[in-house]
Amino acid sequence: MSRWTGSWLPGSGDEVSAQRWPGERMGLPERGEGSVASGGVRFLALVVDLVLASLATSIAIPFDFDDPAAMWTRNLWAGAVWLLITVAGVGLAGFTPGKALLGMRVVRIDGQPIVGPVRALGRAVLTGILVPAAIVDKDGRGLHDRFVGTVELRTR
Repeated sequence: MSRWTGSWLPGSGDEVSAQRWPGERMGLPERGEGSVASGGVRFLALVVDLVLASLATSIAIPFDFDDPAAMWTRNLWAGAVWLLITVAGVGLAGFTPGKALLGMRVVRIDGQPIVGPVRALGRAVLTGILVPAAIVDKDGRGLHDRFVGTVELRTR
């Protein structure tokens, strides 16, 4: 199977099979600060950010379970708030409230100091689609991270 996928999916061929932990070939430690964040913790940070966006939206737009159109509008606003939190947080500081709470940070693999709003926007849009974020390589990077040249690391 790896022979077949190796022809179209970079990083899935035999040259990576000797890798012992996610991020090893990028020179990252196996565990602790600076290691690649696990998928479960990354998902939990996403949930925390979505809950915060929903709570922030509910302050401005109250719940109205009897009006489906109002609920749809509220959900769209919650998504917009999540996008703003994610793009501003990751683009300027490298983290969102959920990532900060759980000890993670998004960094560029080329060593630049900030991710930047354009890369953060691309990453957030692909995260919103969910499929690219769910497909990870042997380094623990989702397709959204590979697309914009980032990796999510543990900060503690």
